[in-house]
Amino acid sequence: MSSKAKLKLRRILGATLLMVTVFLFVKKSQLPLWGQALLYSIPYLLAGYDVLKKALLKLWKGNLFSEHFLMSLATLGAFGLSFMTGQAEFLEAVFVMIFYQVGELFENIAEGSSEKSISALLDLRPTIVHLERDSQLIDVEPGSLTLGDIILIKPGEKIAIDGVVIEGKTQVDTSALTGESLPRTIEVGDEILSGTVNMSGLIHVKVLRVLEDSTLTKILELMEHTADFKSKNETFMTRFAAIYTPTVVILALVLAFLPPLLSGNFGANFPEWLSRALTFLVISCPCALVISIPLSFFGGLGASSKIGVLVKGSNHLENLAHLETLVFDKTGTLTEGVFQVTALHPNGIEEERLLHLASHVERFSSHPIAQSLRAAYKKEADDCLVSDVKELSGYGISATVNGQNVAVGNGKYMDELGVDWRNCHYVGTIVHVALDSVYAGHIVISDRIKSDTKSGLQEIRKRGVKKCIMLTGDHEKVAQSVAEELNLTSFEAELLPADKVKRLEKLMESKSHKKTIGFVGDGINDAPVLARADIGIAMGGLGSDAAIEAADVVVMNDEIGKIAQAITIARKTIRIAHENAIFSISVKVLVLLLASLGIANMWLAIFADVGVTVLAVLNAMRTLKT
Repeated sequence: MSSKAKLKLRRILGATLLMVTVFLFVKKSQLPLWGQALLYSIPYLLAGYDVLKKALLKLWKGNLFSEHFLMSLATLGAFGLSFMTGQAEFLEAVFVMIFYQVGELFENIAEGSSEKSISALLDLRPTIVHLERDSQLIDVEPGSLTLGDIILIKPGEKIAIDGVVIEGKTQVDTSALTGESLPRTIEVGDEILSGTVNMSGLIHVKVLRVLEDSTLTKILELMEHTADFKSKNETFMTRFAAIYTPTVVILALVLAFLPPLLSGNFGANFPEWLSRALTFLVISCPCALVISIPLSFFGGLGASSKIGVLVKGSNHLENLAHLETLVFDKTGTLTEGVFQVTALHPNGIEEERLLHLASHVERFSSHPIAQSLRAAYKKEADDCLVSDVKELSGYGISATVNGQNVAVGNGKYMDELGVDWRNCHYVGTIVHVALDSVYAGHIVISDRIKSDTKSGLQEIRKRGVKKCIMLTGDHEKVAQSVAEELNLTSFEAELLPADKVKRLEKLMESKSHKKTIGFVGDGINDAPVLARADIGIAMGGLGSDAAIEAADVVVMNDEIGKIAQAITIARKTIRIAHENAIFSISVKVLVLLLASLGIANMWLAIFADVGVTVLAVLNAMRTLKT
């Protein structure tokens, strides 16, 4: 039997024996105090065994002022007080312990609910895969697969590894990764991600990433480390509890001893003031605060993951809630990042030769522009010799093609090379080409705005984000066209990665107090600015490892609207955490005053401690709802 199951059983037995003790023995017989104490000690120990154990362990480690110590001191004190006054208060002591355990039970239920998203992802990791080897199928563990292996995935099976479909067509359930309810059609040439489920067809998949580098593994690593990053609210509550707990213990001691000493009749008045002090201790236990506030943030992180947005920690969730300005990269974030060659403007050479040279230089680049050039030139696999490939980030790329030096890049790159280039009146990304330091012309490449970008930006503005700004390395005319169509607050174009960081830092200098600035991007070049922003948001799942590592939030698909949903969840989480703090402190202060005046008894103390904890935990569970 697991430790959780044993604890649950002890709680149930303790509550059951308490009812038996009250209704069958104590009510129907005139037992002496020691007899009642013996009977009540059985349900007390069953319910409070782990609390007493934790209190002793923390005392052994030097942590005197823990919530478990307060519970143990107050309840054991109630047993001792019964013998001092001759009035049995065993029932109240047992109820305090049982209700405290009820509060922890609700906490466990809430934590279990918020952990379901992680458990669901763990369940998506199959233990075996069908490896094709020598025309036979062999069942092996996913961890044994290597790059280039071919695996067979049957309908209904979970996908263990990232790969590309080489045979077959199917529908894939991606809801666990992206939050999308509709299945996605996958066919030959499409990439398929671990953590998804094959719904309909039989497919053959070539392994693209080993298990430790796969999408599902990275997501699980991100989610497992979210607890390492506490929010300001959580950190404050930890510090608050560390000061608050010893303070109330000292006040309880003062309440127990000072008034009887001042009254002149210590022996007669001490039991009454000791009773008040014990009640004071029960009330003062900060369970509701130290449990419900971290639980609120844990629930918010779980709710975000359900919609396909992974937030790396509670502190990032808090920053997300205070967003005032969002800065966007253009390519792959606001636009599709699917480029097409729309015009060729040669200078002294033929159009086909201009495209031929550019595609060969870009042969080994994974940039979307390079892919579009290669796609436009269908004869790339010819006998040309390409060597000495050199790439200058933010500028362009050069190579030797059949003995001639070819440079392909933007206007800044041409300036660096001393090439006299020409501007273009077409709207699009202008790729200039130089042949042996002589201008050979330029190629116009166009991108399209994503279908959901406009609606996503509208939803973000509705959440109170005042400024939506675009920073891009693209041409001024292209950036202006996109900014006008999307009604952005402002934009800056032709920026290098370092320039983006500088522009972001200027924006951060002028931001409002307690407000945050976020940056949204998806490429390797976005990593520095993602890391510098108050909240870095990586788009498009795990397209760029550098962007994912630098970002604080990962949107598992390309939908801008998911950011708006995440902002809503973050603000709801902060609101609930504040509600719990205000409610808990208000009730405790009121009942502490009543206890000091002798008006509040142990039953009211139980409500002030355990009742408030249960209500706060139930309120915190609201963050789980997306």
